Amino acid sequence: MRSWAWLLLLLMCQACADDAAQLRVPDGFRISAFARVPGARGMALGGQTLFVGSRGDAVYAVPLGRDGKAGEAVQIANGLTLPIGVAFRNGDLYASSVDRILRWPGIEAKPGKPPQPQVFYAGLPAERHHGGRYLGFGPDGWLYFGVGAPCNICAPEPDTYANLQRISPDGRKREVVARGIRNTVGFDWQPGSKALWFTDNGRDWLGDDLPSDELNRSTQPGQHFGYPYCHQGDLADPEFGAQHACSEFVPPAAKLGAHVASLGMRFYTGTQFPAAYRGQIFIAEHGSWNRSSKVGYRVVRARLDAQGRVAEVVPFIEGWLQGQAAWGRPVDIIVAPDGALLVSDDEGGVIWRVGYEGRR
Repeated sequence: MRSWAWLLLLLMCQACADDAAQLRVPDGFRISAFARVPGARGMALGGQTLFVGSRGDAVYAVPLGRDGKAGEAVQIANGLTLPIGVAFRNGDLYASSVDRILRWPGIEAKPGKPPQPQVFYAGLPAERHHGGRYLGFGPDGWLYFGVGAPCNICAPEPDTYANLQRISPDGRKREVVARGIRNTVGFDWQPGSKALWFTDNGRDWLGDDLPSDELNRSTQPGQHFGYPYCHQGDLADPEFGAQHACSEFVPPAAKLGAHVASLGMRFYTGTQFPAAYRGQIFIAEHGSWNRSSKVGYRVVRARLDAQGRVAEVVPFIEGWLQGQAAWGRPVDIIVAPDGALLVSDDEGGVIWRVGYEGRR
């Protein structure tokens, strides 16, 4: 490697170390830069690869070594539209591109020359407003994704917008799973019960402190979670609220705060963290964009009690927001093979790694 390339690499490593020093995690944990990925958004684990979507037009692959360390990120696709969501199943990679979902068959067998993508499913709404599709395969083998409302507040066609949907493994059948969801960019299934939990972003322009983002729990298909008639389970919308009472809808499992932009969420399924963290929910707060005083820009933990209810929501990683200036914005969360927590940051273009080094 040329001397200038070594110097650039050294400077980048030093910059990441300096940034990590600004981040605060609980005692016993350590946070460090894992990989650099431009505009990093959704993440999915393959057999030996971390696949990462982006807020640009590209999808990336980060090789994972046997030592748990990451190799250099490689762009494996570009020219896509908001490919924020990625998913991996049976050797194939899936990525969203607003109105369609693409598939790269057998991608890990050809790491140096990715196959040409196939269209797995087309004909989704083409609006870019809330048009990014977070992806995830459920325990049933179907591919789940959110379709946000094409607006801040409106009453769109309920089988098309403001819902969670799923596509059968063969790509032939599409169903609505849940309605009344303004925009979800994160969901996961609870270990054991297989219940589907998801975040939802509250509407704008009702002031600094209303309405709250939501953490929701779906207990059966077809449930309605309130949008656009009711927000945070108990706040009637000033324009649409007279049409339906809040009591008609499923209330949130937890209120996460107004304008924090709750995105990716995961249950912690590893064993590296202490027992108190296992089975708990981690949520990435991307941060406010139109609040007079900024909030969010952190990762929180929703602590579940013995009955599976949210007992409290507490900070887990803070420091991306310094005063009113933010230098990072967490997006998605995934549990690494070694039990560490990986957090994507689209502002810094970094995948952060949180490991536990204290006493168990």
